[in-house]
Amino acid sequence: MSQGKRIVLAARPVGEPKPSDFRTEEFAVPTPGQGEVLLRTIWLSLDPYMRGRMNDTKSYAAPVPVGGVMEAGTVCEVAASDNPGFAKGDIVLARAGWQTHAISDGKGLAKIDPKLAPISTAVGVLGMPGMTAYTGLLDIGKPQPGETVVVAGASGAVGSAVGQIAKIKGARAIGIAGGKDKCDYVKNELGFDDCLDHRETDFAAKLKFACPKGIDVYFENVGGAVFEAVFPLLNPFARVPVCGLIAHYNDTDAKPPKWASSLMFATLTKRLTFRGFIVSDFANRHGDFLRDMSGWVREGKVKYKEFVTEGLDSAPGAFMGLLKGANFGKQLVRVGPDKA
Repeated sequence: MSQGKRIVLAARPVGEPKPSDFRTEEFAVPTPGQGEVLLRTIWLSLDPYMRGRMNDTKSYAAPVPVGGVMEAGTVCEVAASDNPGFAKGDIVLARAGWQTHAISDGKGLAKIDPKLAPISTAVGVLGMPGMTAYTGLLDIGKPQPGETVVVAGASGAVGSAVGQIAKIKGARAIGIAGGKDKCDYVKNELGFDDCLDHRETDFAAKLKFACPKGIDVYFENVGGAVFEAVFPLLNPFARVPVCGLIAHYNDTDAKPPKWASSLMFATLTKRLTFRGFIVSDFANRHGDFLRDMSGWVREGKVKYKEFVTEGLDSAPGAFMGLLKGANFGKQLVRVGPDKA
């Protein structure tokens, strides 16, 4: 019987996750029962939201239990099947988590056509990150031609798509990223109007210069000092889709920021719209998203970059790096070959 491998949550992190918060285990690869399929993981998606799942706090989804397999979206091959809906060799989108193999009853699996695009895109630009960008920007941000859209994390999986969609819709796109190489890529390769390095000491002044007419849409996935620089520049009736707050995921101090009261006052007087969202809120938009985004990718209007580490053992280090901005593009782990 072949051996599989999984990575489980060994302890709940206090502040930044550390290697001892994860544990690698081996297990005997199971045989699927009636109505089940055996999945072999090819691609594992690492995303910032996973940090929240490591905490035992009330949220939109249940936390990963201590000793439980770390949660994640995956691209898998059906290695064996006793389910009439799936055949051996099918490539599927699943939520198999941080493990080489998993058993599924078929519910929630979606077949992927390898002829349409590289299968890794099913957890990237044509998957959850791409749909997050698409629905958050278009359904909440509602950018209009000539308006200014600002997005932090602009070289990442979500942010890079946000800016490119904004350009397609006729808006100005200003990116914020960490480091010159990322900013150069966002501006020169992705076609943003500008991209600013949030690590520079004069970042706030440069952002104000880049947005002479203020900011109409701010796609929030960072928070922290970046939001503090954006906040004064928000125009009346600005829209702020809140997708994530990566700057705060490791916080241990729950004290409200010093600008909280100013934010409430500005929300009233400027009639600002802040809306937090989870991509599943817009599940009925999946068909529109897949049609539009696949077309834009095919036409070269939306480009994407993947940041790949090799082997399941690399997942904890890659995830800890992701939370610090070490990735350049969509963070993926290649767990196994495309075909067994």
